[in-house]
Amino acid sequence: MTLRRKARELALQLLYQWEVRGESPEKVEEAFWPGATAAARTREFAHRLFSGAVAAAPELDALVQGHATNWRLERMSAIDRNILRLAAFELKFATAPPRVVVDEAVELAKKFSDDAAPGFVNGVLDAILKVENRKIETRIKE
Repeated sequence: MTLRRKARELALQLLYQWEVRGESPEKVEEAFWPGATAAARTREFAHRLFSGAVAAAPELDALVQGHATNWRLERMSAIDRNILRLAAFELKFATAPPRVVVDEAVELAKKFSDDAAPGFVNGVLDAILKVENRKIETRIKE
């Protein structure tokens, strides 16, 4: 498993715990890291993903909600919602090429969610990519 894939898994676990426990990000990490096995670079990247996604959660949730046709955030499973939050953060802040981000999110859905999740995650992220790419192209033309 690559460093980045492991970091994404750890960041997803942190996001899930943050949402379910309702504690501050600092408390979640304080409780999480003693039981997690990861190299320092993996932890650093996971922390950046987690803290960034938490800081931008309202914006990311709005982005996901706007592209999840006929799905309210509250109706999504907590794991799917956090996979989408994490991937939306990576897409918005360009931590990796967009196709890599989508592929990694689909892999997270395969590993941590149900059979329908990979297709759902892929569909929402593809919709986000189409709109975001149009915005980028429009800005370039201006």
